[in-house]
Amino acid sequence: MTVAEAEPRTSAARLSESSKPLPEQDFPPTPEEGLERAVQDLVAARGRWARRSISERIRDLNTIAEAFGEVDTEWVQACRQAEGITDQPEFGGEEWLAGPYAVLRNIRLLRRALQDIRRSGVPKPPGRVRTLPNGQVSAQVFPYDLFDRVFFPGVTGEVWMEPGVTEETLAETQALAYQGDPGEGGVALVLGAGNVSSIGPMDALYKLFVDNRVVLYKTHPVNAYLGPLLEKGFRSLIDEGFFRLVYGDVAEGSFLVSHPQVDEIHITGSDKTVDAIVFGPGEEGRRRKEERRPRMTKPISSELGNVSPVIVVPGPWSDGELLYQAENIVSMLTNNAGFNCNATRVVIQHAGWDRRHELVDRMGDFFAKAPTRDAWYPGAKERFDRFLAQHPDARLYGGRSDERLPWAFAAGIDPSEGDDICFQTEAFCSFTSETALPAKDTAEFLRKAVELCNDTIWGTLNVTLIVHPETVTDPELGPLVERAIADLRYGTVSVNHWAAVGYALASTPWGAYPGHDLYDIRSGSGVVHNTQMFSRAQKSVVRSPFRAWPKPPWFVTHRTSRELSHQLAQFEADRSLARLPAITWFALRG
Repeated sequence: MTVAEAEPRTSAARLSESSKPLPEQDFPPTPEEGLERAVQDLVAARGRWARRSISERIRDLNTIAEAFGEVDTEWVQACRQAEGITDQPEFGGEEWLAGPYAVLRNIRLLRRALQDIRRSGVPKPPGRVRTLPNGQVSAQVFPYDLFDRVFFPGVTGEVWMEPGVTEETLAETQALAYQGDPGEGGVALVLGAGNVSSIGPMDALYKLFVDNRVVLYKTHPVNAYLGPLLEKGFRSLIDEGFFRLVYGDVAEGSFLVSHPQVDEIHITGSDKTVDAIVFGPGEEGRRRKEERRPRMTKPISSELGNVSPVIVVPGPWSDGELLYQAENIVSMLTNNAGFNCNATRVVIQHAGWDRRHELVDRMGDFFAKAPTRDAWYPGAKERFDRFLAQHPDARLYGGRSDERLPWAFAAGIDPSEGDDICFQTEAFCSFTSETALPAKDTAEFLRKAVELCNDTIWGTLNVTLIVHPETVTDPELGPLVERAIADLRYGTVSVNHWAAVGYALASTPWGAYPGHDLYDIRSGSGVVHNTQMFSRAQKSVVRSPFRAWPKPPWFVTHRTSRELSHQLAQFEADRSLARLPAITWFALRG
């Protein structure tokens, strides 16, 4: 079996691509005897972990948080060096937010959940539990405390449950691994992601503390340099045999996924990798998938990317609001050089909105201001060229060099061309697009936009709606906006803020909309983060102010992003009130 773990995420319309040479590293693949030893160590320890007490697990999380807090600066510096942004301070904050901040927040909320379990048997949602007009149950999981309200003013996060869950039965769907006899546990293989440094450790934390599995973590070749830092962070669990980290690529991954004592697998990566694991490579794998004859039957959870849409709902926008939203949308792509599964890929507008073209132009202004980035993720240049070949009229911002790509924006994609590459393939580079739907009014536009997202655009991971507050409160349009939120079949639906916020909150589940099977895996199956440990979550809904103040630190023109993000990560580590003046100072200067 071949496992194409280094492949970036795409749709079924797979691109042929070569890889950018990886930075020189001193992390050779773990030899087979080392892989076998790691598996046997975990097999020997799985029962002890399964029966580990809540109090011991809380102490484990305290120790892990302290250890990760000690390597946070080295962690960020390593990422910045690998991604070629040591001389670009304007991108300095993203490595803090998508690295130590997210992991430390995840650890803290898991600790709070375990404390709740110790007291009352299940995690306690910090906000209200209610039944929605459509009959689904929703639990508010953000803000969690006063500091969430201060740092994310006006932001809320809810988890909508699958139909059939009631307010009375909600607790029965939580923390299932902590109910009844834990048995002998199991070994979970986590195949690390290469694009965002917090993905792998957060996936491991989920398997350990939510699913109650010991973890074998295989680093991704792209960011294997994080391996020693992760070993420091998880040192206490390594010492007790509950966590093992190995290095490698296709051969090592193939050995591990096929190992009879690896009980389950989690991957953040490509749908093609899941196909290779389950059905095998090449023509034989394709035939097995068609015949529904998988070679692998062990449980696999996955997060496999998305062609992320941003729906722009027409409204009475002021000039300042339009400028703000233009930067908002552009920042969703420029973050991490576009190597995010939640980066803006298709902006959906009303063809008849009188400010449509102005928004496109203002977005271009912000792309022009954004410095170009190293195309450090494998295959980026080949993917960029494939998209550009199909849309040669795309607007380019910034120059191209051996290392860097310009930002590319293809406006006016024909919405009737459902097989367009911009709709069917995740670019995973610095390329984005815009399309416009003809509609007689906003109500028809909303309906058509939801249909385009659900029925044409590839993936079900996340979607963002941008909606003016007067539209939300309009007696006719407001209910239609709520209907759109309910009807969108995505794991995260975010209103006004970038949907990546749903990833970073940690209390909201992160994963595809439920229902994909192995024969049409798309954005994957299962969730991570989900610190309230819901087993029947359908989607996360994040709501934010139309124009946030202070400016969010991920905005491309934020002047103190690096300093502010550093302080926020440090606050997650120690919760020291002494940090609040610095956080306030940098936030207001952004």
